[in-house]
Amino acid sequence: MKTKEYNKDLKTKSMDELNTELVAAKRELFNLRFQNATNQLENTSRIKEVRKNIARIQGRISELAKAAQ
Repeated sequence: MKTKEYNKDLKTKSMDELNTELVAAKRELFNLRFQNATNQLENTSRIKEVRKNIARIQGRISELAKAAQ
């Protein structure tokens, strides 16, 4: 998914959906790192992409938290 589309998708989600997606992204990152350590990972750029997606999700969560105050 492209970055702009992903950001639009994040803006439509609730706090619970964002937290669920954050947990899933962290789990995916763990699995990718594990595959990389055992030399089974074919697309190493996916690690960087998932890390950036985690940062985007956390940024959106903090935006919603500030707006709720």
